Amino acid sequence: MHSTDLTRGQSQWSAFDWWPPVGWWPQPARDLAPPGAGTSSATFVLAPRAESVHAARSFASGSLIGWGMGEAAGDMELVVSELATNALRHGLVLDPRNLRRSGAEPIRMSMIRRGPLAACVFADPGSAAPVMRHPQPLEPGGMGLHIVESLSVRWGWNPLTPCGKLVWAVLRG
Repeated sequence: MHSTDLTRGQSQWSAFDWWPPVGWWPQPARDLAPPGAGTSSATFVLAPRAESVHAARSFASGSLIGWGMGEAAGDMELVVSELATNALRHGLVLDPRNLRRSGAEPIRMSMIRRGPLAACVFADPGSAAPVMRHPQPLEPGGMGLHIVESLSVRWGWNPLTPCGKLVWAVLRG
């Protein structure tokens, strides 16, 4: 049996081989969901091109509407847009240790519902931690994680072994 705790690395499986594990929910957000809350999930693979951000937003909205959580779709679309853009921009970089493109692994997006909460989760092959920047007033960009933080109940990231990371945000439906 393989561990569902993807941050421990006790499994021979790549996190990209199977996602999300049954019942997965971000450990730092476990206290948000009521005990025994029902869980549903859906996964989408993002192609490494700009149009994938729009597709990710549509996938998120469709998932929420299907789960009867359509009222959260607008905020989730903004969060998904920021996290998808970051995954595509920063998760597909040259890995100097292997001298190959880290982007050989796909970026996977999962929508996970647990009771009244919904999480969007992005798994990408990049190893750099997401960093909340404080851009200058006229600097274009740099506010993405501020947007994610302001719209979500909680957000965070988890490293994957041997490489990669999960970046997630939880919103109330």
